[in-house]
Order: sequence, then structure tokens, then C-alpha cells
Amino acid sequence: MLQPLALSMGDPLGIGPEILACAFARNALPGGYVVGDLEVMRRAARCVAPHEGGVELPVALIESPADALAVPPRCVPVWQPPGLPPGLAQLPLGRIEAAAGAAAAACIRSALAQVVSGAAAALVTAPIHKEALAAAGEPYPGHTELLQAECGGAPVRMMLANDELRVVLVSIHVSLRDAIAAVTQPAVLQTIRIADAALRRAGIEAPRIAVAGLNPHAGEGGLFGSEEREQIAPAVAAARAAGIDASGPHAPDTVFMHARTGAFDAVVAMYHDQGLIPVKYLGLEQGVNVTLGLPVVRTSPDHGTAFDIAGRGTADPASLIAAARMARRLADAA
Repeated sequence: MLQPLALSMGDPLGIGPEILACAFARNALPGGYVVGDLEVMRRAARCVAPHEGGVELPVALIESPADALAVPPRCVPVWQPPGLPPGLAQLPLGRIEAAAGAAAAACIRSALAQVVSGAAAALVTAPIHKEALAAAGEPYPGHTELLQAECGGAPVRMMLANDELRVVLVSIHVSLRDAIAAVTQPAVLQTIRIADAALRRAGIEAPRIAVAGLNPHAGEGGLFGSEEREQIAPAVAAARAAGIDASGPHAPDTVFMHARTGAFDAVVAMYHDQGLIPVKYLGLEQGVNVTLGLPVVRTSPDHGTAFDIAGRGTADPASLIAAARMARRLADAA
């Protein structure tokens, strides 16, 4: 039996509500429902109507996640958390507002609670704006850290994936200086272990994990840096001793190409941009962000709030749709 899929609306002043409305217009989110503001979603439905057949989508307020299963096609079911800031739909689109950040955080927490309780199968999060989140007084730089805290602080990692490449990051939203300092044997080993466990849960019986180096040419035997020899290689050896098919450190400028052509099932990258640039270069429209290590399935599109085009109704929902499909697959495999 199909179980509801919780979709947090993201920043109400970005493209999140629009891509949600557009995906519902295309019947691409069966069983899904938006955890968000009713009037924000109605504004989004009006925004996308000229680009989706010219007919405005109905937007229905539901009382429980289960009600989403009875909503007719091309209707946007919305479960509105109590206590959202008033007047969100009257705020100008494409701006950083504390109220928008507060609403986004409240919707994430409410949607997560419904997944944890079993009322929904998985969580798909529309994009939030980190500055709006900070303006609202949230101490977290992004979804991953907020969800980690809400789930008790267990170690988590970000995986970016599409049909050609999976990349798991050792560090996420930190400065490059701090990211380099985070390349330690325990952190790399923990990332390999989390990646291996997640891939096995997704149905890959014996995952092949490539571990990227940090420095050019993976340090060139110590000529360009010592992190490979002192931190990364020992972590790979420890993973192999534990029965994980890990290899490396591989040269960062070629390992993603080899993974893309089938040599590996995933790449462990040392920092945010090292791992995300290859995935995003292959196409934002199919990239999916998956949080590994949570007790629930959480995915999101591989892009941000796109304030510069918010309100035009032209934002592409493909990455959101891909995130929802992956959430379904992962939830079914769990």
C-alpha cells in the first residue's frame, strides 16, 4: 500500500513552492503532500498555472498525512503546521526574510516528526536559504545539520547522487580551511562506514567505494601534502580490515570519471566542492541530495532557492521529482 510522502515547502520566498506545485501539476508526486503554508502554496499554484496548461491547480488543506492519498490528481494537498508566521504569502518573493527562515525550519521539523512517527514514508525537502535560516535565529547552517540535531546528533553524511555518480562527503558546510583540518583518519573511516551501510541498505550487496585524496595527484607520495599518507590511507586500510571494499586514496582529478564509468559504486570526497562540482556538472536537473545516517529517509533536490527567478513559474522541478522517486526507492528498500 502506498504510504504518504512528506514534502517540506522550503523557503516560501524561493522556488521551492513553485517546483512543488509544478510537480503536482505533472502528477509526478503520487501520495505526496506539502508540509507548508496554505496561502504560499496557492500563490505558487497561480504562478505556475500559465506554464502548466493554463489552469490553476486546486490546493487542498488536509488534516492528516493519510488524507493525501485521497486527493485527486493535479491537486496540491497541504498540511499546515500550527504557529507559522502570518502573512508569508504577502512577502515579496526573492528576498531574505527572518519570517521565511522561521517558517522553513518549522515545516522541516513538522515533516520530520511525521516521518519519525510512521505517518509518512520519507522526507523530501525543498530548498531553504541559509541566510534566512540564520536571520530566524536557527543555529544550523543547513538541512543536514538541523536534521542531525533533531534526530539526536548521530553521525550523518551528505551524499549527492544521479544516474551516473554517487558522492559522499567527509565534511559539509564549513570553510575550506576547516574542511582540510577535518580530514582525519577517524572522520574518513566513519564516512566510508556510513557510505557502505547506506549503499547496502539501498540494495548494493558489496559496494565498491573509492576514496579520493585531498591534494593534487593524491599527494604524489608526500610531495604535495601528507594527509593521504597520514590520514586517508590508514582509514582505507582500517575499512578494508573491517570487510569493506574501499580503495584509495585516488587522484581527485580522475576518480570521479572512473566512478562514472562503472569502476566504483560511490566516491568518498574530502570536502564539499570537491564532491559536488562533478555531480552538479553532470546536470542539476537529475541530482539528488541524500542524508546518510539518519533514522529516516531524507532526500532533496540538488539546487538552492534561486531567488533570482522566484515568481516566474519557470523553475525546473526535475531534481525535486528525482528526489521524490529516490526517497520512494530508499523507503521501500529499508
